[in-house]
Amino acid sequence: MDIADCLKFANENPVTYIATAQGDQPRVRAFAMWFADKTGFYYHTGTPKAIYQQLKMNPKVELCFYKPGDGAGIMMRVTGKVEFIEDATLQERLFVDRPWVMDLMKAAPENARLAMFRVVHGEAYFWTMADNMREGDAPRIKF
Repeated sequence: MDIADCLKFANENPVTYIATAQGDQPRVRAFAMWFADKTGFYYHTGTPKAIYQQLKMNPKVELCFYKPGDGAGIMMRVTGKVEFIEDATLQERLFVDRPWVMDLMKAAPENARLAMFRVVHGEAYFWTMADNMREGDAPRIKF
């Protein structure tokens, strides 16, 4: 397997559980990944949200993508660091791809901004029940 397999899996299973840290307390929540390509796994949030503050303090994340199936299905876990993106063209694309984001921003507090981010460097691996007691042996894919 290689990064192309990871990108395909992520795009076919975009619901992502994103783990961050707030001090010594782990935090996890589900996100709908925007898209993944050779330049990273892309997401967006609003600056008033706790996840934004957590990522600014500590950009390290773990992503978990899940595909239901036989047994416990298949998971892909990705570790890496978040990079925030300031790109007007990409923001225009976001509003075309997800017009509902504009409505969210209109209803947000006055000083709220849109924050786009990606995980572009890191490591991924796939997990199934066959790997249950050998998680450490699962091949890692660096990107």
